[in-house]
Amino acid sequence: MNVIFLGAPGAGKGTQAEILAKKLNIPTISTGNIIRDALKSGTEMGLKAKAFTEAGKLVPDEVVIGIVRDRIGRGDCKAGFILDGFPRTIPQAEALDKMVRIDRVIDIEVPEDVILQRLSGRRVCGRCGAPYNVYNSKPKVDGVCDICGGALVQRKDDQPETVQARLQVYHEQTEPLIGYYKNQSKLCIVHGTNDKAATAQKIFDAVEA
Repeated sequence: MNVIFLGAPGAGKGTQAEILAKKLNIPTISTGNIIRDALKSGTEMGLKAKAFTEAGKLVPDEVVIGIVRDRIGRGDCKAGFILDGFPRTIPQAEALDKMVRIDRVIDIEVPEDVILQRLSGRRVCGRCGAPYNVYNSKPKVDGVCDICGGALVQRKDDQPETVQARLQVYHEQTEPLIGYYKNQSKLCIVHGTNDKAATAQKIFDAVEA
């Protein structure tokens, strides 16, 4: 079973991908993680990506596609995989279709006001990395990590102006994938405003169907 997760930043793709991966016993492939792994391991594609990142440039499609191709070619993907963060554009989706068959595409839809609250409310411990949210997952002491006592910080990615910019990029570049996969009869829309367990069950039912 080869699955793609779509959805705006903050929709819960990463969390739900991990839950489904455990149920299906297949790996989750996060584009950000595999690019970092490729950089560390010094693969051919990793070295190409490194040249762009060190120059402060975005890693181009052909390099990202090559890194994804290398990753899904590993033995642990024989029974299937879940892609989180790829494809991001129609050209990437077209390249992926030439590599492998995609069985199901899950689009997690969450209202934009909810996304803004989720992301702008996120905090992480600067010492141990534990996640919190000032709206629905507060620490016992404001600004202090429950686990290690470190100070909680807001990542640049979660600041309101950055969130708005990320959403704009999503609408322009990634949202067209909804129509792309709908035309292939692979798309299933799941509303992600319910609690985590209820959303996970909806996704599992969609995949099993």
